[in-house]
Parts: sequence; C-alpha cells; structure tokens
Amino acid sequence: MTVVRALARPLLSTIFVVQGAKAIRDPEPHVAKAKPVADRFVPLVRKVAPPQIGDRIPESTANLVRLNGAAQVLAGLALATGKGRRLGAVVLAGSLVPTTLAGHSFWQESDKGVRAAQKVQFMKNLGLMGGLLLAAVDTEGKPGVVWRASHGAKAAKRETKRGARLAKRETKQLARAAKREAKHAAHFAKAELPFG
Repeated sequence: MTVVRALARPLLSTIFVVQGAKAIRDPEPHVAKAKPVADRFVPLVRKVAPPQIGDRIPESTANLVRLNGAAQVLAGLALATGKGRRLGAVVLAGSLVPTTLAGHSFWQESDKGVRAAQKVQFMKNLGLMGGLLLAAVDTEGKPGVVWRASHGAKAAKRETKRGARLAKRETKQLARAAKREAKHAAHFAKAELPFG
C-alpha cells in the first residue's frame, strides 16, 4: 500500500465513523429530517427487496438512523483499516445518498442563507461520494476482476489454439511414422517371401 492510500483512507472515513457513532448514540437530532426520506423510500425498498430483507427493515425512523449510523461506522472502519476497503467504500457511498437527501435538501429551503449553506453541504457530500467511488474501484495497482476475466479468456483462447496446432502437428507426425512403419513392414514382408 502506498503512503497516499495509507493516509487517504482513514481521512476519507473519519467523518463517517464519527457521525455514525453520534447517530447510534443519539438519533433524535436526525429523525425530523430523516422521516420524509424514510417514509418515501422504506415502502419502496420493502416492495423491491426479498421478504427476508424487507421484513427486517426497522419501522421507526430513529432505528433507521441508528442502522445507517452503524453501517457508516462499520464501513468506515473497513475503509480506514483496508480490511474490506472496497466493500466499505460502496456501503459508505450508499449510506451517503439518504443522508444527503435528508440532511441537505437545499432546494426545499426558502431562506437564501440557509439554502446557500445547505447547497455547500450537498456539494461536499457529492465530493465525498466521488472519493468513495474512486476508493471502491481502487485495486492498488493489481488487475481488477474485469481485466483478469477478459485477459483470462484471451489466454484460454491462445492456449486452445496452441493446443490445436500441437495436436495437428503430432497427428501429422504420427501419420508419417505410421506410413513409414507400413512401408518398412511391406518391405520386410516382401523380403521374407520365398522366391518362387
């Protein structure tokens, strides 16, 4: 791991760990803003998700805030430590969507000052989302799954062609050897025949 990655991951995850822990301990300050988003998206998720997942989504907005906070803490720690870093970045990016929609809906503000402040926070979260998406696809210089799959397929195709060429060459060699053996056998048989 490079020094930049060793510094960037904990820096990127700090806000999620701290704010997630606050949301777990005291969800009430977030409930009023989260309720409209929760009321809108929870029924949609329950409808789309399999029953074993949909049935486990908490009813109360406070518990949803806690659940989002717990996801942020766990995913933030995964990103910061590098253990499950890519999955952690994806989870953080996913948790940032409802957090941003609930907490920084600047388009609903009528006061210009509040609207401007919420717009800045909204854009800050978009910047965090960009960093998380980069972290989610960072393979640390190693080939990713897509690259390995495409190159593996090419290598398999190359090996198949090579194997086919080898098999063709060996078949020709065996045919020539069999032809020589047949000639020798015929010559030997002719030599063995008594002259009559």
